[in-house]
Amino acid sequence: MLSKDQIIQKLMEMLGQEQINTNPDDLYDASADRYKKYAKARKVLDVPTPVAIVYPKSAEEVSELLKFCNENLINVIPRGGKTATEGGLENWKDLTIVIDALYMDKILKIDPYNSQATVQAGVALQDLEDELRKIGYTTGHSPQSKPVAKYGGLLATRSIGQFSTLYGGIEDMVVGLECVFPDGHISRIKNVSRRAGGPDIRHIAIGNEGTLCYITEVTIKIFKFYPENNKFYGYLINDVETGIKVLREVMVNGFRPSVARTYSEEDAAQHFYHFHDNKCVLLFMAEGPKGIVEATGKAIEEATEKFKDGIIKQVDSQLISDWFDNLNWSQQDIDDEYEGMIENDAHAGYTTEISADWETIPKIYNNVIERVRNEFPRAHELTMLGGHSSHSYLNGTNMYFVYNYEINCAPEDELLIYHHPIQKIIVEETLRMGGSMCHHHGIGKYRNEWAEQEHGSAFYMLEKLKESFDPKGIMNYGTIFPQKEAIQKYIYRG
Repeated sequence: MLSKDQIIQKLMEMLGQEQINTNPDDLYDASADRYKKYAKARKVLDVPTPVAIVYPKSAEEVSELLKFCNENLINVIPRGGKTATEGGLENWKDLTIVIDALYMDKILKIDPYNSQATVQAGVALQDLEDELRKIGYTTGHSPQSKPVAKYGGLLATRSIGQFSTLYGGIEDMVVGLECVFPDGHISRIKNVSRRAGGPDIRHIAIGNEGTLCYITEVTIKIFKFYPENNKFYGYLINDVETGIKVLREVMVNGFRPSVARTYSEEDAAQHFYHFHDNKCVLLFMAEGPKGIVEATGKAIEEATEKFKDGIIKQVDSQLISDWFDNLNWSQQDIDDEYEGMIENDAHAGYTTEISADWETIPKIYNNVIERVRNEFPRAHELTMLGGHSSHSYLNGTNMYFVYNYEINCAPEDELLIYHHPIQKIIVEETLRMGGSMCHHHGIGKYRNEWAEQEHGSAFYMLEKLKESFDPKGIMNYGTIFPQKEAIQKYIYRG
């Protein structure tokens, strides 16, 4: 096994000096993602720092790096925009290099005639969106991390955006891709509208969270953009169940608003302070060609009329429009949050997103809220507990559980004392009732102890993929695939 100095020397032989980063502050930052933001800010991270961060410029350089790491049993953490929230970028191995897509930042082709665009993995979503808007197109993909998220990470984490009810998740947008496996093999999946050439092999890469391969290039669909036709609808409603019933009514009748959401009273207070009036909130946005927007708007009005007993009043559509204009957070927002945690005793906020069918989702929501309030030992320190549904489908919807709390413990113990017990309740109730414990943030390292339970007998298929593509286990150790000793050491601090 190579020493850290030997690894750095080998990296220098493969790459230019400007492509290798061993700055201690940057390595510390690369030790964990936003999941451990408070411990990171207070300089008490209890995980190993990587040996180096490297910045390849091509798939060929990624191939050489992965072959080197595979031959020498060096753990690899693929990284894009650093916006992961489930510990997927956290390091659990002493010998690790982070392969960052920073220099793979070229928009390779924008092809409006075929409604697709091709980019390298390090292209920021916002950068492509800005270029498309110049010619009247959009990616249709708008996660809250849009200003900083990058395409390699968006694919690897199976990302979803705020307009998913119309455009779909990232998996619905991907046409083709290029990725590199631990043995150095470069695979290119060609760009076609559809094919039946066996299983859909795109999905080996999409959602793999850096555990099977490194994504280097992506081709996605692009859509015509009609902002002049946008319509916004907002309502104060009695309860979450009413909101879910209205969402279902719109969806099962065949309509696809770009945004369809319902918020609990507590969560609404965080977002709609200017009009929530201590009530639940239901909102929609319809977009696209004028005729489609008008038909969708009529469907929304008919659905709200059908469940009018649960609706208190409609609010000014401009209030909803204004909210959307200020929804995304920038790198400066991330930096400000981090700085605030350095300087002040913090309040922390986390989310856990799950999904289930229409009938089950309100039951999970009510069960979770009741259990957290009654069973979480520090429930009195919660400053907010609620949730919202924000991504709907023909046969069901998701639920974001949102919880904020005062931190009254050592920074390194925060997750163990607060976040993990709450997330455990959410996961237990979701899995018990047949839902999925992770709608779009992925498994990362902090839900991997339930990965086998999530998939049941189908976990066999994931295991075989890992055995086949990463037999030496060098890709993102601890993510998705449970590692009991590491879970005990880094999650339960045993």
